[in-house]
This record gives sequence, structure tokens and C-alpha cells, in this order.
Amino acid sequence: MDAGAVRRVRPSERARGDRTQGVSREAAVDTDGMWAGFVTTDPGMDSGWHHHGDLESTIYVLSGALRMEFGPGGGEVMDAQPGDFLYVAPHVVHRETNPTNEPATLIVARAGSGDPVTNVEGPAPG
Repeated sequence: MDAGAVRRVRPSERARGDRTQGVSREAAVDTDGMWAGFVTTDPGMDSGWHHHGDLESTIYVLSGALRMEFGPGGGEVMDAQPGDFLYVAPHVVHRETNPTNEPATLIVARAGSGDPVTNVEGPAPG
């Protein structure tokens, strides 16, 4: 049996993930085909614009609130609250914001391979 078939990752064992302005990522699992981790955002923050290359992302909101801006000129907006999942397709330029005065905590899972985060200058052209 493979010794790595089942693993537990305690909070103290999470590795600091790629950074985007305003977003703190901690990797719990990082394999050739998947990334999963714990993410926090500060109250009132706007992250930098970024995408996740060929990776698909699923975000689960544990606490606080998350606003996702995306689409041409960043003109599309989707709000999520605790218990909501958001799906982000590969190469979608977006940014997260926290429109509240409370921190937000998220669980993020990404499937695929390649660079997990590519920071860009701004939203997709409008």
C-alpha cells in the first residue's frame, strides 16, 4: 500500500501559497494535478487581478463574504456568503474583494496543472 495514500495536513503544516495582493493562501495539498488550501482575505480588501492558467478553481466560503469581479472590463460581479461555492473556469481574469468589515475565510481547490496563479495588470479587455 502507498504510504501517501491518505494524509492529514494540520494547520501548522500548510505551506504559504502564491501571493496576490490582498489574498493570503496556504497550501494543504499541492500535487501535479491538484491544489487545495485555506485562503483568508482582509476586511475591505481588493485583490490584484489574476487568473489561474489551465486550472479550474472551486471556492467554498467558510466565513465572511466574497465578491468576485470578472468579465470584460471587470464589469461582472458575483457575491458569495458562507456556505456558497464559486467555480472559476481556466484563464478567467478576476479579482476577489471583501466588501465587509470582517475577515473572510475560504477553502479553495484547483484541478489541472501549470502555474497556480498568474498576476496581471487589470481585467480582461472590455
